Amino acid sequence: METLAAHTQAALGTEEQIAALNLRPAGLSVEDERQLRKQELAASFRLFGKLGFGEGVAGHITARDPGDPDRFWVNPFGMSFRHIRVSDLLLVDGAGNVVGGKRPVNRAAFCIHSEVHRARPDVVAAAHAHSTYGKAFSSLGVRLDPLTQDACAFYEDHGLYADYQGVVNDTEEGRRIGRALGPNKAVILQNHGNLTVGQTVPEAAWWFITMERSCQAQLLAMAAGTPKHIDHDGAVVVREQIGTPLSGWFQLRPLWDEIVRDEPDLFE
Repeated sequence: METLAAHTQAALGTEEQIAALNLRPAGLSVEDERQLRKQELAASFRLFGKLGFGEGVAGHITARDPGDPDRFWVNPFGMSFRHIRVSDLLLVDGAGNVVGGKRPVNRAAFCIHSEVHRARPDVVAAAHAHSTYGKAFSSLGVRLDPLTQDACAFYEDHGLYADYQGVVNDTEEGRRIGRALGPNKAVILQNHGNLTVGQTVPEAAWWFITMERSCQAQLLAMAAGTPKHIDHDGAVVVREQIGTPLSGWFQLRPLWDEIVRDEPDLFE
């Protein structure tokens, strides 16, 4: 366990080292914080598109508005993740009305995300998409096992929603999803896919990306044989190193740098 913990710490760095980089400005005005969240949201959509998480009109990432916590920013219904810009984002109120933007909102996005944000006032962002391995793994109706260092980020920190009732079109199911999420960073929606949350947009996006890959790794391991688990104490140590909000935010940083350099039009 000590070797694993030391390797993880060396690879990621300490919380203090990450914080000392000062990559995310503090003390922003409401207007500047709103703009930053929208930029991070647009970049996350571009990354989801680049990674192949799009599936028709399904999928959404939301960011709570810093000026009004009952409102959130979200992608327009029926718009490709690969094309979303800051100017395309919609502002939706607690009743599902579009109060900023020109296109309609995905009804399922409102029903799920409004209730998740309501259940978790500590959460700024939530991410959900119909990614291939997340969908496949969700059909098993089980939680992720601590098979890899990356999967340990979710050890005893994700829920399971086992009450699939078709396309989400009412807020009551959103409330049930919120309860299944509980205080965790993620929830597996059985026969549906994954949903992740974070105190920042990059954190929520990173948890979704690494959870998708962890689902893929577990499916491959299960197909190959009988995977060996990391023991409880080791899994807890690694979770505390790579599963914190700051670590989640920081681990998206290389992908942020890539997408900003390759697709600067996302800021328009």
